[in-house]
Amino acid sequence: MAFIEREALVFSDEVAIAELQKVFALQKKAFLANTSPTLNERLALLQALADMMLNYRIRIQEAVASDFGSHPAQFSDLVECLGVAGRAKFVAERLAEWVKPHAREVDPALFGNARAYVQQQPKGVVGNMVPWNFPFDIGIGPVVEMLAAGNRVIVKPSDLTPACSELTLEMIRATFDQDQVAAVAGGIELAKHFPTLEWDHLMYTGSTEVGRLVAVAAAQNLTPVTLELGGKCPALVAEDGINYATIEQIIGCKTIKNGQMCVTVDYVLIPEAHRDHLVDLLRQRLESTVPDYAKHKDVTGIINERHMDRLQRYLDDASEKGATLLSIGGESDRATRRMPLTLVLDPSDDMEVMRNEIFGPILPIKTYRTLDEAIDYINAHDRPLGIYVFTETPSSAQQILDRTVSGGACVNAAAMHAALPSLPFGGIGKSGTGRHHGLEGFLEFSNPRAVFERGNEDLIAAMYAPYGELADAVISGALESDH
Repeated sequence: MAFIEREALVFSDEVAIAELQKVFALQKKAFLANTSPTLNERLALLQALADMMLNYRIRIQEAVASDFGSHPAQFSDLVECLGVAGRAKFVAERLAEWVKPHAREVDPALFGNARAYVQQQPKGVVGNMVPWNFPFDIGIGPVVEMLAAGNRVIVKPSDLTPACSELTLEMIRATFDQDQVAAVAGGIELAKHFPTLEWDHLMYTGSTEVGRLVAVAAAQNLTPVTLELGGKCPALVAEDGINYATIEQIIGCKTIKNGQMCVTVDYVLIPEAHRDHLVDLLRQRLESTVPDYAKHKDVTGIINERHMDRLQRYLDDASEKGATLLSIGGESDRATRRMPLTLVLDPSDDMEVMRNEIFGPILPIKTYRTLDEAIDYINAHDRPLGIYVFTETPSSAQQILDRTVSGGACVNAAAMHAALPSLPFGGIGKSGTGRHHGLEGFLEFSNPRAVFERGNEDLIAAMYAPYGELADAVISGALESDH
């Protein structure tokens, strides 16, 4: 009963909106009082964030398992906890170099001994709208680069993960002053209100449909946005890429969060003649590594009943439209919201599984006759968040990378580009805009302020009226240098 009362308090939109407005004003005021926090101040915040993730490690495991019905504790450790702490450590070790002014060239003939440089300046107050699938990895992870850039941050957890949302509020309140980092949880009205504030930068992770609404709301204040919107990430398996290592990557990636991951393998493109062999290898791999899949302890539950029904509707639609379904791993378990992995063979583009990002344990297998045909198929659809190429021929891999466009890509791996703190992460087109992670994340949440410091012995006066001999001399010198 105590949890229900706390949940009702946290998710009261009227209370949440009032709290948001209060901490937003508080952070705006605090930022103006310290618009350029020192390196040591930023490093202290990063250390506090890393310590927070480690101190709440067991609580994070419990909260994620509570919201998903079933969730492997080790995966929570690897991604939701240690991954975020490691991200903070990675940035902290490099931040002293990143915050340095970067000198730019100056023409001494015109500007004498002036200096020019780019100063990475904090933007101000940044908002982070968090999805339900990775409550801490995406809820707290980007806060690393936001703080490293010198900003103040307000996090809005998803209302679909109440246990994780409540823990996020508790963790942040216990670790940070409200005028530095805060969290506000609520329902749909808070979600609608959040992007309407005059943020200095806003990040949203979720569906393309909602991302469009967030972008429109943010545009009213000309707020810059980072949108991570997912998409249908293909695994393109070349003729020489059908082997056990490929199968391990495809099945392994698909079992992460039970397919509830924006960079999971959404569908497979395989040479027509090798489809049945690939299907046999996929089935054998899953049955040998994760037997009785729908009941296995290391399989994550679907987030709620509505999403289970959505996934079943996709399967029914594919079956009715002529696809062959191969279910691996038993029957669906409504109690823990786990489903078997289902291969959808030879899907057509009018099926729900090919029209929508699946976000669950369904894997369409689509065939092609030539590599050009497979590349053309990818290019005929929205640009994905990731493309995964499997081949033993480097020139084939390079050809695919050169002729396609995506947010990220992997060769002989799946989704690993999103796991490295050194690589920028984000989409392009309908899969998103902007980047977080690493240096690019630091730059994303910074203002690249151009600074010019006048020196001596320059000819700047040539630019001012009235124009005469000095201007003519500068023009003549420029014309001579061009020839």
